[in-house]
Amino acid sequence: MIRGLIIGLAGFATITFILGYYLQPDDLAGCPESPNLSSNCQRVDAVEAISGGDTDARVNQAINLYKQGWADKLIFSGAAEDKTGPSNAAAMKKIALNRGVSESDIYLDETSATTKQNAENSGKIFEEHSIKSIILVTSGYHQRRAFLEFSKVLKNIKILNHPTANDKDWSSTYWWIAPHGWWLALSEIIKIGIFHVMGIWS
Repeated sequence: MIRGLIIGLAGFATITFILGYYLQPDDLAGCPESPNLSSNCQRVDAVEAISGGDTDARVNQAINLYKQGWADKLIFSGAAEDKTGPSNAAAMKKIALNRGVSESDIYLDETSATTKQNAENSGKIFEEHSIKSIILVTSGYHQRRAFLEFSKVLKNIKILNHPTANDKDWSSTYWWIAPHGWWLALSEIIKIGIFHVMGIWS
């Protein structure tokens, strides 16, 4: 019985670690606060935050990266959750302006309602402004799928992942403690599976 319990706990711990590690890639994990010449630690053309979940955490992390010198431009992508109000992108822009970001440094995609649309509409911004590299910011549970969608659509863009550090919906370390964390993680795995299946069919 004890042996079975130990094996079960070890299996649970392994699954939890692999799932958390897979869902939330972070290309800036080994970098200092500001960019340097090391691999994956160099400046990019823009930092992009996509809305959804804890949008405030996403936009504030993107702004922090901008202020730390990682990029000269910010891109905010997301339609209005409430169709009678301003877009999420516009709401994120307001936060950035209140934090001292120049309006000329902000580009908006106000029409995207899905992660796939985030990628497609961002591509138009990249082309218009000759953007070749970005840091992509979203919540940890969403980072892998966002990267997959962006990589599929934007094959010539260098994309670095950097999920939010402080997210009210997701803890990078302790997500597995709460049922909501498991719901988010398993939902993303299902959506990633659908993404791959649709890719085979397309």
